Amino acid sequence: MRQSILAAALALSSSMAMAAVSVGDKAPDFTLTDANGNTHQLSDFAGKTVVLEWTNHECPFVKKHYGAENMQNQQAKWTGEDVVWLSINSGAPGKQGHVDGPAALQVISNYDAKQSAYLLDPSGDVGRSYAAKTTPLMYVIDGEGTLRYAGAIDSIPSADKGDIAEATQYVDVALSQLAAGQPVGTAVTQPYGCSVKY
Repeated sequence: MRQSILAAALALSSSMAMAAVSVGDKAPDFTLTDANGNTHQLSDFAGKTVVLEWTNHECPFVKKHYGAENMQNQQAKWTGEDVVWLSINSGAPGKQGHVDGPAALQVISNYDAKQSAYLLDPSGDVGRSYAAKTTPLMYVIDGEGTLRYAGAIDSIPSADKGDIAEATQYVDVALSQLAAGQPVGTAVTQPYGCSVKY
């Protein structure tokens, strides 16, 4: 009985620690080191639109979007429009998908990825502050630091590359709307993918 109460308390504590940030809120600031050993602070990008992409190169759902070059194409398109695209790996050491700097550089090279930076969050502190539970998980933050989109990269929750062409690309649409000075029409969607391996 005591063990079940303790387990329930731990589950409640864990869910409270992962309390979600909401669209319309200020995005929590953070500082992380990238694959090259450089430090980045979210607040350094004030005035720019920022995409946060939680990633794990071993996840089939991440492989779907990188294998079909959907993720890289969006990265290239929007970083070319002065959007900052930050890929974040919150996998803990010893868990699936965890990488150090050199391994992250190899992942970037293997996929020919086009993000602005690949950030390492082995403690999981930043992932927890954003309630990141899946890979991929996407957030879009406007130039004032306000969260404008949270959820899936697209509308078809599968690991099949063939579904990409038929899917609504939520992040691309949100970025297009922000760039046009419009509100984001679909601001919250249900993310899908693998669990973040804290």
